[in-house]
Amino acid sequence: MEPVHPHLAGIDVYWIGTALALVCAGMVMVAIYAAITVRDPMQKRVKALNERREQLKAGIMANSPKKRAQIVRRNEATDTIRAILDKLRVLQDSQVADAQQRLAQAGIRNKEWAVAIIFGRMVAPIILGAAAAILLYWVNYFPQWTDFKRFLGFAAAVGLGYKGPDIYVSNMVNKRTDAIRKGLPDALDLLVICAEAGLTVDAAFTRVARELGRAYPELGDEFSLTAIELSFLSERRQAFENLAYRVALESVRGVVTTMIQTEKYGTPLASALRVLSSEFRNERMMRAEEKAARLPAIMTVPLILFILPVLFVVILGPAACSIKDAFSNGPAVTGSK
Repeated sequence: MEPVHPHLAGIDVYWIGTALALVCAGMVMVAIYAAITVRDPMQKRVKALNERREQLKAGIMANSPKKRAQIVRRNEATDTIRAILDKLRVLQDSQVADAQQRLAQAGIRNKEWAVAIIFGRMVAPIILGAAAAILLYWVNYFPQWTDFKRFLGFAAAVGLGYKGPDIYVSNMVNKRTDAIRKGLPDALDLLVICAEAGLTVDAAFTRVARELGRAYPELGDEFSLTAIELSFLSERRQAFENLAYRVALESVRGVVTTMIQTEKYGTPLASALRVLSSEFRNERMMRAEEKAARLPAIMTVPLILFILPVLFVVILGPAACSIKDAFSNGPAVTGSK
């Protein structure tokens, strides 16, 4: 007779342990591979910036839109996906524009991959839903599950397939935005110094990107791209608006508005940037104070669930053992007398 394994929520505990062990082993292998194949991130950034420079040159020097399209690099995979979506009549311009902006905010420069997100949002629910239906209803992998649990598992698979691409991109956007937010006050201070030293705006952006490229690579990447666009675009306003388009941060939009007004009205750039830098530093300090104020409320539940029981065991455990020994040895001593 086969041994009966313990179950947790209808799932074999040994199966869960095996799956977790495989996941841990896979993570260890990925960590080892990442440590062995370390690459210089500057090479990828320089390559992307050079590609953007060549695209801007193509837009300026080409005589016709057809020649510009030949110079700009295309992607066969995304072209195939776009053709499929066009045949199905599910590709909307508003969805493509929103996906392109999210990709730009995540640091992905190729706008053609926006159709891949829309395609994944359409295909992933079908694939995951079909896999869940086969696993739950046809194979009957969890026979102890009720019909309601099976329906919840199927719905969770479909929902994960639909929201999976958006969650992945949103996670990339949030990480990149946080990294840019940390380095923005220092970048503004350097911009103030460059402006007071007499550098032009595009030269100041280039200098700041060079100085902060190692500490804040995301911010250096955006400033380098802005400097390139300032040099090649016919309207400098468009370069600043592109910076606000690529970064999902209100502080960057404030900087862009200040730069546009400075270019338009000729107001002093250094004084405006100095005020913005002071405001951003105060905002960062207020955000840190807010997190510190929320810490006692956040620590209440872990304190009650994990720390207080251990503390009670450590403090009351020896006393309880002593009381138990006293009560267990008391009658025996009385009987001997």
